[in-house]
Amino acid sequence: MIIVASQRAGAYALADHLLNDRDNDHVELHDVRGFVADDLRGALTEAYAIAKGTQCKQYLFSVSLSPPQDAYVEIEAFENAAKRIEEKLGLTDQPRAIVFHEKEGRRHAHVVWSRIDADSMTAINLPHFKTKLKDLSRELYLDHDWDLPNGLRHDGGQSPLNFTMAEWQQAKRIKLDPREIKQSFRQAWDQSDGVKGFQAALANKGYFLAKGDRRGYVALNIDGEVFSVPRWLGMKTKEVKDRLGDPDQLRSVEETKALLTQKITDRLKDFVGDVDTRHDAAMQPLTRDKLSMSTAHRKERETLKTKQAERWHVEDSARHARLRKGVGGLWDRMTGRTKSVIAKNEREAWSAHKRDQKQREELITEQLRERQALQRSIAALRTKHIRDRRILAREINQTLKAQARDPHSYEMTREHDHNRKRYQGPSLSI
Repeated sequence: MIIVASQRAGAYALADHLLNDRDNDHVELHDVRGFVADDLRGALTEAYAIAKGTQCKQYLFSVSLSPPQDAYVEIEAFENAAKRIEEKLGLTDQPRAIVFHEKEGRRHAHVVWSRIDADSMTAINLPHFKTKLKDLSRELYLDHDWDLPNGLRHDGGQSPLNFTMAEWQQAKRIKLDPREIKQSFRQAWDQSDGVKGFQAALANKGYFLAKGDRRGYVALNIDGEVFSVPRWLGMKTKEVKDRLGDPDQLRSVEETKALLTQKITDRLKDFVGDVDTRHDAAMQPLTRDKLSMSTAHRKERETLKTKQAERWHVEDSARHARLRKGVGGLWDRMTGRTKSVIAKNEREAWSAHKRDQKQREELITEQLRERQALQRSIAALRTKHIRDRRILAREINQTLKAQARDPHSYEMTREHDHNRKRYQGPSLSI
C-alpha cells in the first residue's frame, strides 16, 4: 500500500474531510478505539480537548492507506497495516479511528491517531516517520505480492547498468529483498514470448540469461550471483524450456561472468567514487555555512525573546502600578477610575503584544531571506552534481555500447583512458 502520513491539527476540518460523501461513493466509519465518543467528530474533538492541556500543536497523526488500483483488499489487511504502523512508530494503544472511502471502484482507508499520551500528558515523538512508513509500504507490497512501483523498488525497476550515479551507489548499499528479485523475473517472463524477448527483458532489470552447468536456464546479476530461472519463476524446468527452447544457444555461466567483468570495470567503479568525493568536498563549505547560519539565527531569536520578556515584565509592572490599593483603590472603584485604568492597561498590553509579534516576524523574515539566498547556492550546486552524474552515466552507457560493437574496444578504451588521464586529467570536468 502507498502510505501518506502527516502530523496535523484541525480536528474539525479533518473530520469533515474524512466524512465527505460528496466526493466519495461510500464513506464508512469502521472503528473508533480509545475515545469516549463513538463518532468521528466527537473522537477528534476529544483529541483536541486533551491536547489543550499540553504544548503540542500538531496533536493528530493522519495516515492514508492506498492499495494498487485493481487490488481487492480485505478489511483485515487494512487493520494489519494500521497495527504495523503503530508498532513501527510507537503508537500502540493510542486512541485511533479508521475510516474507509470508496471511489471509482476502489477502496482506501484513513487512520487517525491522537499523539497525546493521556497518562503523561505529552506528545509521542515520531522521528523519521516518512522514511519508516516508506519502508513499511514496500514490505506491504511484497507481502501481498503486488508489483512494486518504481519509487519503492530498491533496484529502481531497471538494470544497474542504466542507473544514474546516485542510484548506482545506493544499489551497492542495499541488498535486494528476494521477493523483489522474484518480481523482476516474473515481469520479464510476462513481457516475453521467447528466449530473445526474455533475455532482453531480464537484461533491462539487471539480470543476464545464461546456460547453467546442467543444461538449464540461469541468470546472473552484475555481481556474478547465479539465479535458477525456473526456481525464481516458480515453474518447472520443462515449462521454461518449452517456451525458451534449448539453452545451448546461450553463453555459459563463466562466459557470462567474463562479459560482466568486462562491462563493470574497476575504472568505472573508481570513477564513480571519485565523482562522489569531489561532490562531497564541494558541498562541505555550504554545509558549514548552513550550520553556522542556523546557529546564529537561533541565537538571535532567543536574544529577542529574552529582551521582549524583560521589557514585558517592566511594562506589565508599570501597568499594575496604576491600580491603587487601600482607600485610594476603593475610591477608584467607586468612581469608575479602576475600570478605565483596566481598559487602558488591556489596550496597552494588546498593543505591546502586537509590537512584539511584529518584531519577531520582521526578524524571521530577514532570516528567511538570508537562508533562501544560501539555499539557492546549495540548490545550484546540487543541480550541477546531478548533471555531472548524468554525464558520467552517459559515458558508461557509451562505453558499454562500444564494447558490444567491438570485442577489442575494451582494451582500446583502457588505453585511450590512460592517455586522457596522463595528458588531460579526468575525462569529465566535475
